[in-house]
Amino acid sequence: MLYDLQGEENMSTIVGMLYSAVRENSQRLKSISEGMAQEEIDFKGPCDNFNSAAQLIKHIMYVDLNWIYRIKGEALPQSFIDEYGPMIDEHNRLPMVKGMPLDMLISKYEVVLNMLKETCTQLTDADLDSIVTFGHENEKQATIRWGLWHMADHNRYHQAHINQLRKWYSEQKRDMDHE
Repeated sequence: MLYDLQGEENMSTIVGMLYSAVRENSQRLKSISEGMAQEEIDFKGPCDNFNSAAQLIKHIMYVDLNWIYRIKGEALPQSFIDEYGPMIDEHNRLPMVKGMPLDMLISKYEVVLNMLKETCTQLTDADLDSIVTFGHENEKQATIRWGLWHMADHNRYHQAHINQLRKWYSEQKRDMDHE
């Protein structure tokens, strides 16, 4: 199998490469979460004090959605805030997600990825130099180029957490089966 970062036919070269990095990591996320039962998706670690895979996937979606709208230079519509948000709850943690099936999470994430694809088809490589503001507490600035890279990196970062949760879940199941 050959791995490469090639964009879509209707995207400029660098935009396409950055988009393909996000797409590649989204495919990897689907792959590493494949076959998770509802109990595992909702599992919050051995002491029940970590974010679940469901929380992490929803968080990735919401961060990506925010970046899409930053890139477009538009405010995130309230309907998307209601459906995908909030970023954090009243305790400054990822909002609780429980009982949402994996296929629903992945399906909702694919909607976000399709929005990103459509947005990227509108960008030129020169647009990547445009500066956007981000951050929910202290505002920071970044180029659109960095934002697209960050989407891929952020996704991959949380995949490590999901892999750890899967390991813990498997160990816990194994231990319970031996009791």
